[in-house]
Amino acid sequence: MSQQGPILVVSTARRPSFAATLDIGRLFPVVETEWADAVRAVEQVQPAAVLAATADIDAAGLAELAARVAARQPYLPLIAVDPRVAHPDNVIPFFQSQIPQTQTSPTQTLQTQGGSDRLVARLRAALRVRSLHATVMRRLEPATPMALSHIDPARDATVLLIGRGGAYPTLSVALGERTGVVGALSIEAAAKHLNVRDIDGIVLGEGFSPRVIDAFLTVLTEDARFRNLPVVVTAIDLAPSYDLPNLEVVSDDAAQVVATALPLIRQHAFEAHLSRTLKAIDADGLIDARTGLLTPEAFERDFASAIYQTQQRGGGLSVARFAFDPEHSRAQFDGARIISRLMRQMDFGAAQQDGSVVVVFAETDLKTAHTIARRLSSVMRHTSHGNRDTRSEPAVTVATLLPSDSAKSLRSRLQEEVHRAAS
Repeated sequence: MSQQGPILVVSTARRPSFAATLDIGRLFPVVETEWADAVRAVEQVQPAAVLAATADIDAAGLAELAARVAARQPYLPLIAVDPRVAHPDNVIPFFQSQIPQTQTSPTQTLQTQGGSDRLVARLRAALRVRSLHATVMRRLEPATPMALSHIDPARDATVLLIGRGGAYPTLSVALGERTGVVGALSIEAAAKHLNVRDIDGIVLGEGFSPRVIDAFLTVLTEDARFRNLPVVVTAIDLAPSYDLPNLEVVSDDAAQVVATALPLIRQHAFEAHLSRTLKAIDADGLIDARTGLLTPEAFERDFASAIYQTQQRGGGLSVARFAFDPEHSRAQFDGARIISRLMRQMDFGAAQQDGSVVVVFAETDLKTAHTIARRLSSVMRHTSHGNRDTRSEPAVTVATLLPSDSAKSLRSRLQEEVHRAAS
């Protein structure tokens, strides 16, 4: 991978062991500095990434470096090796020393990869996000800012929590206070969520045998769609010998799980947003980069055109409105992304200012539209937002095109269905 700058290694006076690994085979150009000069070095060296040996540093020193790194454009990864203090959300934690050296699973002997080898994989994954950000910056208008700091996990990210037992509710609440959560009590349910939703990270809690965990992580490793997902596992008898660059094994303490997972989840949410932004650029700005659906202006134009063409050529057309809890604006965003991912290529939709999402089903009668809408709605009901009793399942109303309809009259009739359902 070509680099836009060297890797800056920050440490105390003694050279950290992982710096030597970066030198082997000249994987990356490396510049080393001590903590006293770290902030100045970021400006002078202009690195592509910063690796910080944080075992002996205090929270204030790490926070100062993180603030300077966060101000850099494009995205500058900051990876803290073996952090022992609280770290800001733009600091990616990496633990190389807390995992047992060897463990045995029912299917294989898990030899722990050297911590430095795992660090190189973590670094490469972060640098891919940096390269994507640089591409977006090059193609966007200069006046359009975009940075990791604009990504709020509570608003933009979704984590898949898998587990059973007493720790599951605690993890659900702790994660739900910081990000959207999709819960799964089984590996089978988790697999379904991964196939139909945009997931920004996985937390695998207790309740599963080493064999089951091994099989699940192996599947993630073998599927390119999931290989770069952040995965935090609380099974302490597991060694991270999988080709998953963002895998961490931690204790089941909820605070530690959140502290480890959240920066990785935020980075992935940023990467996903950048990918949607590139699609929006390719679509000449007609796509909303946050939801993946059409912008409201593009939707209204396509809606009127679709009605005119359907009436001229015959066929069916139906419209569905998904209304979400107005107390939880995050629900509309999650629903819009699910619809964007699962709707047919012939259909189109947009998020509305009233908190709903309207979708047009082309060549579709009323009965079929109801079936499609129910399927979409059923996927949404599994997301929680902070309070575990708050769900994303929307109220759905459907209307179909009549020969005398215009875009305005069909929307009015859809609104009448909403009032009828409410009463």
